[in-house]
Amino acid sequence: MNKQTRIALAAAVAATLTLGAVGCSGEKHASSGRPGGKNPAVANVGKIVGGTPVKGGTLTVLSNQDFTHLDPARNWVMNDMDFGTRLLYRTLVTYKASPGTGGSELVPDLATDLGTSSNGARTWTFHLKQGVTYEDGTPVTAQDVKYNVERSFSPDLPGGADYAARYLTGAEGYQGPAQGKHLDSIKTPDDHTIVFELRKPFAEFPSATVMPTFAPVPKAQDTGPKYDNRPFSSGPYKVESYQRNKQLVLVRNTHWDAATDPVRKAYPDRIVVTMGLKATQIDDRMIASQGADASAVSWGALRPESAPKVLPDAEVRSRLLAESTNCTDMVQMHTGRAPFTDVRVRQAMMYALDKDAVLTSSGGPAFNDLSTAYMPATLFGGKQPDTLRIPATGDVAKAKELLKEAGKPGGFETKMTVSTGDKGRAEAIQESLAKAGIKVTIETVDPSAFYATIGDVKNRTDLVYSGWCPDYPSGSTFLPFVFDGRYIKDKGNSGNHSIFRDDATMKRMDEIAAMTDAKAADLAWQQLDGDILAKAPAIPVLVRRWPLVIGKNIAGAYGQTSFGGQLDYATIGLKNPSTSGN
Repeated sequence: MNKQTRIALAAAVAATLTLGAVGCSGEKHASSGRPGGKNPAVANVGKIVGGTPVKGGTLTVLSNQDFTHLDPARNWVMNDMDFGTRLLYRTLVTYKASPGTGGSELVPDLATDLGTSSNGARTWTFHLKQGVTYEDGTPVTAQDVKYNVERSFSPDLPGGADYAARYLTGAEGYQGPAQGKHLDSIKTPDDHTIVFELRKPFAEFPSATVMPTFAPVPKAQDTGPKYDNRPFSSGPYKVESYQRNKQLVLVRNTHWDAATDPVRKAYPDRIVVTMGLKATQIDDRMIASQGADASAVSWGALRPESAPKVLPDAEVRSRLLAESTNCTDMVQMHTGRAPFTDVRVRQAMMYALDKDAVLTSSGGPAFNDLSTAYMPATLFGGKQPDTLRIPATGDVAKAKELLKEAGKPGGFETKMTVSTGDKGRAEAIQESLAKAGIKVTIETVDPSAFYATIGDVKNRTDLVYSGWCPDYPSGSTFLPFVFDGRYIKDKGNSGNHSIFRDDATMKRMDEIAAMTDAKAADLAWQQLDGDILAKAPAIPVLVRRWPLVIGKNIAGAYGQTSFGGQLDYATIGLKNPSTSGN
């Protein structure tokens, strides 16, 4: 997904691991924790760890950050989407609760099926299930889904998925339901039927309705920007209390009916998210798994320098999950500002970057793969191409040559914004670019504010380190969101942080989107990835795993592939609820 299926990127610092030490061969690394050996981090990939949970108890989530957004109109960060759509609100369609590839299967959620298309895939009709209610017992209606889609257009609610803006007829210039303005392209002929009229064919529309944008919000409960603090539940849990940057407590929504919801199991009685902890503290507590921490999980990924405490220890390693995020980390350059308006400068950045050094700072090949394309390997049939063939350690001489051609023989100075958790990666980038005369000043931002900061096009830095994940297995959910210049916003800009506006690229995106042959479209997206890469608006760096150590009392745990390897909160629970402190 996006991320967005974008990621609230986890804490990381430069470290060379005892297991998985990184060499400097200049060759692309394999997914192995030790040279020629099996990756010790992936033993539990595709598996459920801890057995079947027992109902009851308190699940604790240890976090070093607050949520970016819980308002479904604004929730487009991978972890937050997982948490929100599995616990607090339901969407028209969702993902099956399953480890491995099964987790990418679409299943009905609020809807009775995956939708019915007509008019050449320009019209999509969904029928809502009977008996689905909110936390106060009132019924969920089709009008509530329409209302949340409409409010996602509101200027004071930036940051959410913009499929509706891209595809709905008459969406251009729409500013939300204020003053009673509504979209005629969303029809609700009755309380249990919703019809979407699209301006162009979109065969993948059911996949888009997984997004929180397609969750219900009753108009009477809408509090505008404050809705982030207290979304009204249609899922198995409701908010009991929420202290920003401190603690979120969820308790059971007694009006949730499991008979209408085969996906969510709702094992714990309470879920407590404790925020503001140090990443080092979280890792050590999860590894030790003592007392109440045995019933805890971590919100963020394991820090790279904690890997030597995990990989050699068989007991701790048995509690390690390390699914691939299916997301590409990138250095995105503001192509609308000098010197990055010059493609030669952007290409020089590509050649100057030592990806090997960034991989080392990220924990080595046990937890990462180098990226040689924008889209992840899953969208290339399993293996990314390497069309540019730039050495993994970079090519400083070539970078200097390109800078000289661009009239920057001595290099230049610039600034880069990163999440605080990515400071180690940023320092590795800074050090390698300096060898070509490119002096980078790093600005760090708290993860909960990161996307709002880099989404302010006028006031952001020239460089940002971010990531993008496909919302579902299609190039249409990756390249257009990262490189289509028609959807750049001054505030709340998402995905296209390189501010890339290229007419030939946008024209080709439209041509591919109109293709009716899915295989031909897949090949065309793959070709376009290479075409954009040659224009160098961004530098693909890494495809990460999402390593998580769970507590000894945790059951039903697996990395949900459709949520970037994060835990699937739909099915997680405890082995022995009586010891959880509830």
